[in-house]
Amino acid sequence: MKKSDVKILFFDVGGILLTNGWGHESRHEAAKRFGLDYEEVNALHNFIFNVYEIGSITLDEYLDTVIFNEPRDFVREDFKEFIYAQSIELPDMLKWLKEWKKNCGFRIISINNEGKELNDYRVQKFKLHECFDAFISSCEVKMRKPDPGIWQLAMGIAQVSPSQCVYFDDRIMFVRTAEKLGIRSFQHTDFETTKKILNDLKKENLK
Repeated sequence: MKKSDVKILFFDVGGILLTNGWGHESRHEAAKRFGLDYEEVNALHNFIFNVYEIGSITLDEYLDTVIFNEPRDFVREDFKEFIYAQSIELPDMLKWLKEWKKNCGFRIISINNEGKELNDYRVQKFKLHECFDAFISSCEVKMRKPDPGIWQLAMGIAQVSPSQCVYFDDRIMFVRTAEKLGIRSFQHTDFETTKKILNDLKKENLK
């Protein structure tokens, strides 16, 4: 059997390596913790969060619209600290992937939707540079998944064709978008399943 021509592994971050940066569960918890009307906060969030994720506004500008659009009995820094604290490493995957990467034979690149401040925090806090060779983050490239352009840009930067890439995401919609571009894609459901897929890819690459 000929050696696989896969050169690049593309990975999402939230839902695979870390919790989501600012998902609906975190917003529910924030509403309880800070005495907010969740429905109101969520409606405003849904209007503007995409704008934050493509880097058009700052986290403070997002908060001005969603949280501090009226007087509050808490301060901005406390709320931001709460947001950052929602990022938690998921069991097993990140630690294992950092070690596996050392002799896997692939370059590994992140394709993720994240606002600038959250993205920077997560990269630094969890030392994601030990896992990824590059970051195609929505806040930096002004596009977000499921825009096909973000995968096309990633392939252009890496100088690879779709057949040379494999993509992992916990969201099936994004998996299907990547598949439509000809990228072999997998939905991450749990550590052991993804670990097996990665080890099989490594074996293919060594044949």
